[in-house]
Amino acid sequence: MKAYPNEKFYHSISEVAEMTGIKPYVLRFWEKEFTLLRPKKNKAGNRCYRKRDIELINQIKHLLYEEGYTIEGAKSKLKNLRQNDLGPMLAEKMRLEKFLAEIKKEISALLEVLS
Repeated sequence: MKAYPNEKFYHSISEVAEMTGIKPYVLRFWEKEFTLLRPKKNKAGNRCYRKRDIELINQIKHLLYEEGYTIEGAKSKLKNLRQNDLGPMLAEKMRLEKFLAEIKKEISALLEVLS
């Protein structure tokens, strides 16, 4: 991916096409096929791609063109990758929920003692 001197938060479809080497019509097609790829649109209806959208496009490009996945296979692979990325986050969430439940028990016990 090319880096621009003044890194912008949003990029147009033509800028993303130039950065990734993917034609704009392919990017629009991928939006229909990959539910994770949903760039925001501005008031004029133009697509505004963020850094994470561009990273996803490069990931899709790698899966399709370099690893030889079909679109369905790439969708499945991306879904598995996302679930694996969420694994540590879910474990942390469960740990925090358990910790909060313990705090709630202690507060309830303190309230009983005080009343």
